[in-house]
Amino acid sequence: MKLPKGSDGIHDQWVIQISRALEKEGLKEDDDNEDVPITTIFTVPTTLMSIKPETYTPQLVALGPYHHQRPQLLEMERCKLDSAKRMQKNFKQIKFRGLVSHIAERDSVIRACYHRRFLEFDQETLAWIFAIDSSFLLDCLQTYFSEAEDSHMEISSNMSNQNNCTRRKNAHRTHVLKDVIMMENQIPLFLLREVHGFFEHEDQDAVLTSMLLGVCKYLSPIKYINHQHFTEECFTRAHLLDLLYYMIVPKLTLVADFDQQEKMEDRDEEIGWFRKAMKSILIAVCFLIFAPLRILKRIFQSKVVKRLATWQLAILSRILGRAKNSTVTNILSSTENVAEKFISDESPSVDEIAIPSVTQLHKIGVKFRPVKAGGLRTINFDKSSGTFYLPIIHLDDNSDVVLRNLVAYEACIAPEEMVFTRYTEFMNGIIDTEEDVRILREAGIILNRLKSDAEVATLWNGMTKSVRVTKVPILDKPIEDANTYYSKSWKVRINMNMKNFILSSWPCLTFLAATILILLFIVETACNSSYDCSKLLAAL
Repeated sequence: MKLPKGSDGIHDQWVIQISRALEKEGLKEDDDNEDVPITTIFTVPTTLMSIKPETYTPQLVALGPYHHQRPQLLEMERCKLDSAKRMQKNFKQIKFRGLVSHIAERDSVIRACYHRRFLEFDQETLAWIFAIDSSFLLDCLQTYFSEAEDSHMEISSNMSNQNNCTRRKNAHRTHVLKDVIMMENQIPLFLLREVHGFFEHEDQDAVLTSMLLGVCKYLSPIKYINHQHFTEECFTRAHLLDLLYYMIVPKLTLVADFDQQEKMEDRDEEIGWFRKAMKSILIAVCFLIFAPLRILKRIFQSKVVKRLATWQLAILSRILGRAKNSTVTNILSSTENVAEKFISDESPSVDEIAIPSVTQLHKIGVKFRPVKAGGLRTINFDKSSGTFYLPIIHLDDNSDVVLRNLVAYEACIAPEEMVFTRYTEFMNGIIDTEEDVRILREAGIILNRLKSDAEVATLWNGMTKSVRVTKVPILDKPIEDANTYYSKSWKVRINMNMKNFILSSWPCLTFLAATILILLFIVETACNSSYDCSKLLAAL
């Protein structure tokens, strides 16, 4: 194929890059001793990026090749260079150029981690990018992390020795941490481990593990207590976001504990004689109340009643057409507004999971209890006591970014069973208003560090369904149990039966309403034309 004139140089450069990439791929396949990782650093799916792009796109600092040299982020390049200079002082028996050469030797392995192979970057350029960005990330971890046992991350004492780039206010620090945890801003942990290995520490792995777990512990919305397991397998994870994901969604959550579920079901079936008697009494009362209503319902749905209602509405519309400003007209318009509000309040949101809100469950006596340890696998609904057990979740300024990037990452690595995505939709389903947040906050389930409960409600309601939802047994079972408990509540049953009766009896109600409105209009006309009703009422 002939190349267009004037573009030979561009195409030649492209051919050179392609040929080099293919040669490297060939060498990589021939090298059986080199353990090439699978792709673990992805680009955010378009369906998610289109909703709230600022939560997936770095706003302050770029790490890795995805957002390198973006014009909006160039201001931080000087700070990254300053970090590289500080980190160079901690290297033992190696210069920074030697670090770049070492990373260049790992070029094919590093490229394999990324969804896009970045043919636009040559080997040396990519090595410099990772050398500087890895140094910056390690500098941030050292600066922002302290080995305090407190659940909140403390700023270490060496913060006072940093220059203006890292010695900023809390807002600046928060923005850096938000960018560090974004999916497109990840750096492979094996590379971070190798760079940190050149530092002068007695136990490099232990120090780096403590820093990584400390940052994850600070950013994690769902807290954990025992992190010994994560300490042992820290470097088996692909990157920082991957480590945070498996702290929140450990592999154990992907397998439902069917034995425990069977025990819970057996315990729920053991209902005492008193509850059975009360249940029978309630059923009898409901039958006595609704049996006559069902008879009336059939009468009201007859063709005769429907025709009478139609005729009366035609008459009423002609009368009201002549008296647009009458009191009866105002009554009718008010009635229509109430009916519209009634219908709109009962319309479920298509984006929410099918489950009653916290307020609705609370009204029928459901109790909410926090579970301190265990994560998402502790979500359970006890039908015998009407208690919902939920993990404690901490929400702050970082939470929106963290939650959305965890959902995006899960969509790329676990599309068959998206546990965390299902959890966010579950929370979106049970939280509609700030009243729902208040109940969970007072129960100790939500620890709110945002400005108000309304902000928390907005956060969860913004987690709309934008990726395919799959079946997750450990979450679907509690949701099903809660729905069953709610639908079997005598308050809900009476309410639903009354609504069904009212909606199904609409022709009869229309007939009665039209009759009453016609009579009211006749009375109003008579009072205004022939009689002085105010005097008659005074005489009475």
